[in-house]
Parts: sequence; C-alpha cells; structure tokens
Amino acid sequence: MGPDTDELDQPQRWYGTNLVGVPSLLLGSAAFNANPVPLAIAGTRESHQGLFALLERSRDLSEAQDMFTHYLSIAFGLRKPDADALRSMGASEQRRWHSSWRKLLQGWGMDANGAAGAVLKGWVESRFGLVPSFHKAPLARFPSPAWVAYLQEKTASRHNNNNIHQQLDLLYEFCQWALRHAVLPGVPTGKHLRLWRGSNRCEEQLIAGRLQDRHCTVRLNNLVSFSQSAEDASCFGDWVLEVQVPVCKVLVFPGLLPGQVLQGEQEVLALGGNFEVTARYA
Repeated sequence: MGPDTDELDQPQRWYGTNLVGVPSLLLGSAAFNANPVPLAIAGTRESHQGLFALLERSRDLSEAQDMFTHYLSIAFGLRKPDADALRSMGASEQRRWHSSWRKLLQGWGMDANGAAGAVLKGWVESRFGLVPSFHKAPLARFPSPAWVAYLQEKTASRHNNNNIHQQLDLLYEFCQWALRHAVLPGVPTGKHLRLWRGSNRCEEQLIAGRLQDRHCTVRLNNLVSFSQSAEDASCFGDWVLEVQVPVCKVLVFPGLLPGQVLQGEQEVLALGGNFEVTARYA
C-alpha cells in the first residue's frame, strides 16, 4: 500500500536518509533525545585523519582551536588572498574564500532565517535527515511559497559553495571531539546539556500535552539556538522551555571557537526534533 497523499505534502511527517547510521525518524524523536547514542558523520574523520591526530596531541582547547582553524584555512582556501593575488583571479575565484563555516555562523547569529540559516538547515537535512519546520514562515504543506523561498536560499551559490557541507562536517566532528575530551570548563560530561529556549510560537510547536501543565512535548526546528540560562532565554519569548539536549546533537557551544562566531555569547547551536520539555511563562 502506497503512502497516504496527505502525508506526502506534510513535511512534519517526512524523514530522509542520512550519514550518521541512525534512522532519521528515530533521530528526531523524543525517545532518541531522551536516550541518545553517539553520532558520527560517515567518512569525515577518515578523510581528515591528520587533523584528528593533531587534535589528540593538543594540550588544551586553545591549541586545538588553532589546529582546527589553521587546517580548515589550508584545506578550503579560507585565508583571504592579498591584493596582488586577487587581481590575478577571475570574479568567481575571488568570491570563493567568502564561503566558510565562520561566515555561516556569523550569518546565523544575525538572522537564523536568512540565507546563511537556510544553508545550515540544508546541511542538517543532508547529514542527519531532519527536515526543517520553519524558515521565515512555517514550512507546512508542500509546495508553498515558504518552501520555494527556503529551497532557493539553501541552494544559492552565495553561501553554498567551496565544499561548505564538508566544512560543517568538520565543525560538527570537532565540536564532538571537544565535548568528549571535556576540554571546556563548565560543560559537564554526560549525555545531555540542560539548556533553555525562549519562544512566542510554542502553541505551533506543541505536539503533546499542554504548556499550562508545564510538562509537554514540542517539535523544534531541525537546527535551534539555545541559551545556557532561563534568564537569558526569557529575552527571546514569553514562554521559556527547559530542554535536555543530547550532547551528540550539539554543533557549537560557547568557547568552542576563537573570535566572535555567534552574536549571543552564551548561545548553543544544536540539532532539533521532538523534545519533552518543562515550560514556564516568563
């Protein structure tokens, strides 16, 4: 029996293939988020064994950061050429160095629903099979103007070039390496991070229970920003959700990377899905 037609045009019921070896439908479930297992993007560490061998010899996070940024700078040509070198390049080659993991994260920090945000959400789709639920507007029935706008932004060459997905693969694996080695003071070891998210859209995200009962289940976007305190989260919405986020779903945490990367200094960027949360009205 074929899939229900109504199911095909409702992206909240979609799931796809991925590169982490866990079925996407399970990966996005509340059951997985409550009982996670480690994840790894297939082929990433194997293709960049030199980087991870260097990381194992690093003495602290600062040294590991230098190794990571230097390696990606060389591997993906991220260092801006000097003026003479730029003049000798064609127009497309001059733009190539702009596409980098750092530019994407900075773009997300300014506007998670901008072009950089679309590329990041598209990377989550590609690697983890998790379909986004919001980009500028709810991504509900397909096709729709909201879906068309998202698809155009995530594939546009402005950010989606220079092997940007491979750069993000390495960023994810570097983050997971750092968390496993517990190199950041204040980040506890274990399977979860206790984080908070402020929102004014909780009713749209609710899939089980009631906000007023405090304990409920919500569906968060495929890539989400969290705060490290309830007070910080309350600045972003009237409802504050306390969430146990699996460590294996974290892409960026405060202090992981050198320099200013995200606008919010205490922002954690992690994969989404269905979460059992504790809600309170701010």
